[in-house]
Amino acid sequence: MSRRPPPGRPSSAGRPPAARSGAARPAAGRTGKPAGARPAGKAGASSAAKGKDGPRKDGPRKPAGARPAKAKSWGETRNAEREAIRKGPRAEAPREERARPERSRDDRPRADRPRTDRPREDRPREDRPRDERPRREPGEKSFRPRADVKSGGRSDRKSAASSDRGYGERSSGGRSSVGRAAGERDAGDRERRPSTLRPAGSRKVAEGAVNLLDAMFPNRETGDRVRHAWMKQHHQLYDAAEREALIHIVDEVLRLRGRLDWWISQDGVRGGKTGLPPDNRLRVAAWRILSSGAKTEGLLPLFPTGDTAIETLLRRLEGHTLEHPDMPPAARFSVPDWIMPELQRRFGADLDLELAAMLRPAPLDVRVNRLKTTRDAAAAALQSEGLRSQTMPFSPVGLRLSPQAYVNNTQTYADGLVEPQDEGSQLAAQLVDAAGKKFVVDFCAGAGGKTLVLGAAMKNAGRLVAMDVSKARLAQAKLRLRRAGVHNAECRELDGKWIKRHAEKAERVLVDSPCTGTGTWRRKPDAKWRLTRQDLNELVPRQAEILDRAARLVAPKGGRLIYVTCSVLVEENEDQVAAFLKRHPDFTVLPVTDVWPQTVGGACPVPGPYLSLSPGRHGTDGFFAAILVRR
Repeated sequence: MSRRPPPGRPSSAGRPPAARSGAARPAAGRTGKPAGARPAGKAGASSAAKGKDGPRKDGPRKPAGARPAKAKSWGETRNAEREAIRKGPRAEAPREERARPERSRDDRPRADRPRTDRPREDRPREDRPRDERPRREPGEKSFRPRADVKSGGRSDRKSAASSDRGYGERSSGGRSSVGRAAGERDAGDRERRPSTLRPAGSRKVAEGAVNLLDAMFPNRETGDRVRHAWMKQHHQLYDAAEREALIHIVDEVLRLRGRLDWWISQDGVRGGKTGLPPDNRLRVAAWRILSSGAKTEGLLPLFPTGDTAIETLLRRLEGHTLEHPDMPPAARFSVPDWIMPELQRRFGADLDLELAAMLRPAPLDVRVNRLKTTRDAAAAALQSEGLRSQTMPFSPVGLRLSPQAYVNNTQTYADGLVEPQDEGSQLAAQLVDAAGKKFVVDFCAGAGGKTLVLGAAMKNAGRLVAMDVSKARLAQAKLRLRRAGVHNAECRELDGKWIKRHAEKAERVLVDSPCTGTGTWRRKPDAKWRLTRQDLNELVPRQAEILDRAARLVAPKGGRLIYVTCSVLVEENEDQVAAFLKRHPDFTVLPVTDVWPQTVGGACPVPGPYLSLSPGRHGTDGFFAAILVRR
């Protein structure tokens, strides 16, 4: 005798296969029972009373009303009210009289906790007339003073934390950490923010600038490398505006350090006491006062409390500007004192013109890679990425952009169409006349900037060898050559045996010699404060040794040795060439005016016999090039 299932629960064995699958269940109810089957005593129960999940497997569900309705959260109630406002006029009771579910503050989600530091505006911002939206008056702070901040909610803690940072500082998320009033300011309000509220005036940015300056000195690495490493390590501490302001302060302090040191160390203009020994903290504070009229009270937190000498010095600077008629020339042009006689010898009557040009920021020059594109096409590619450019006055493959431009993050640069390079460097490399040559050597290639010019001129034909003493620089040169599509170049370390095997075989040898770099001071203002007289005394014999070694590679009867520096000092340029010619009487000078028409084209900007470029007269970095021909 088979056992029958209880009423309302047919066995799975008794159902047809289609009934056991969810796809073929009856449309009525889909409760897992045959159509029309109902539990005894519940024949009149509606689907609403059964609940949304249907009856339980072990019996019918409890009748409706047994479970209380789920209470709405504070946020859901608020959203419902706002929706009612949008749909029509308000007919309910005032906000204070409406019943709300009893819920403690701590039980609410953080997003649902109301702010306590400002009154709530019932109407959404977009529903309010423009003239009713809260607007900050000029000079009015966008947050409450610290004394008015109440403890408790998350928003209050935010406001308290942000009041320490001051105006212009942003949180890591890119939005202001200050609690905003109901209805945020639009873009026009932010653009009208007074200049005193910019990130450059914040203590956080000033402290960062001091720390970066301290990291640069007495570090012997170049300023670009130190800055890149420091910013990479501290990137997360600053937002984009703060990073830009920090770099701007550092560049300006380095560029104008001579003037700042004079103001800090000189006797008081108003009869005050003698100044203090300059340091980077004092330089940043002095720059803020002399350049933008900042007040001493806002800068004293940068220094130890109770230091009356610093306070007296800063107050003495108030009301002055960066220039003063009593400044000596070295301080006015912000160069080391010891190098002024050398610069006077070089520039003569043009000294003021050239040193003033070195104080101005340099534009961004890029060289167009003719292996991949033309100058017009490269300019159009940069324009499509928001970078406007103009052709250079001398270089046929150069484009000039604004000093604030940056191309290393563009697709044009990634595709190898352009490469950052000063116009003077482009001209010096083009004078090598590498086109159509079978064997060319870049003896001091470094990171390969001029090697790229030689490879483009050779059109990937012949043999191009880039040599240097640094493996790291050669590794960087390989990457740049690959991106530019130069395939005929090989990179190797300087090797005496290799030089001996290839003696007198190279048609062109370029020597971009190590030098003081005085011609690049407008791009690298930190370099002038690293340079000492001892460095110059050590570089001159080193340059002579490099020239002698490179001369062994030059082929006789027409082979050329091109000597290049980015210095403006006669001792490294004309005097060095004259000394080389005395040691090597088989070499003679070929005037650059004889080579310019077929290599560069157009009118030569110098009378010859050497290429001597300067920022004041030619708008380029300071460059020197001499073409020496072997008989």
